[in-house]
Amino acid sequence: MQREETGAAIDAGRAFADLSDHRKVRVGGTDAVGWLHDLLTGDVAGLTPGTAGRSLLLTPTGRIRADVHVARRDDDLLLLQAPDQPDHVGLLLATYVLSADVDLEDATGSFALFAIPGEGADLVGTPGTRPSILGEGIDVAVPAGTPAWRLEESLLRAGLVEVGPAALERWRIVAGRPRMGVDFTQDALPAEAGLEDAIDWTKGCFLGQESAAKVRNLGHPPWQLVTCTFLGDAAPGDAVLADGAEVGHLTSVAVDDPRSSAIGRVRWEFAGRILTLPDRRILRVTPLA
Repeated sequence: MQREETGAAIDAGRAFADLSDHRKVRVGGTDAVGWLHDLLTGDVAGLTPGTAGRSLLLTPTGRIRADVHVARRDDDLLLLQAPDQPDHVGLLLATYVLSADVDLEDATGSFALFAIPGEGADLVGTPGTRPSILGEGIDVAVPAGTPAWRLEESLLRAGLVEVGPAALERWRIVAGRPRMGVDFTQDALPAEAGLEDAIDWTKGCFLGQESAAKVRNLGHPPWQLVTCTFLGDAAPGDAVLADGAEVGHLTSVAVDDPRSSAIGRVRWEFAGRILTLPDRRILRVTPLA
């Protein structure tokens, strides 16, 4: 089946994507929810079956080790992680199991994963978790093989169109969702990656909490991710200038006609200034919250 790569189907609310290549870690056991809640930055304990949320695993110094999507199901949790992240979240978490009643299983090959972004999620009758790993929408994980084929057929019968990586990347950039390994690395702090909303500041503890709180309360990181729009085209790596001096660069670009979108990394103190590309085209910039 040919995939649509223009993004028109997503914009129209009639798309789905096969994300079965994503890492999937099943977390079960009587201690699973509390154990994950104490390790990850998000409010894992507050998730109810059918809900999901973005969360981070930090180093003791507050750097991002893994960026994951936590999906709460009836009897367990499923951690979803992009396949190109440097470290497998299951291997990172395994060192913290110790005596807890927690069962970690790499279920990547056992489950197929379909994401239905935007309004297309309302056309799906199969239970899943919201929001989607793509943002607004729903994710449905089913056993690989026949159940996955049947689900794909039902999505097509519902009038949805399968979209491929190029269309998904455009959707992500336009939506301003930073991607680990592209827009930020494992050296990044949540504040500079625009991911402080993946942190539940009200809970008692999580790995790297003290360092993350220190940045939040006492200052800011040297860099900031921003979303920007501009006329014409550009490419990842293109310089971002302030008064003619380079203060950052573009990390992801979605070229459209006439106005394109991008995510960029700039020096914190310039995030609110007038910024341009080297040919003096003005960027309309919004810092990622």
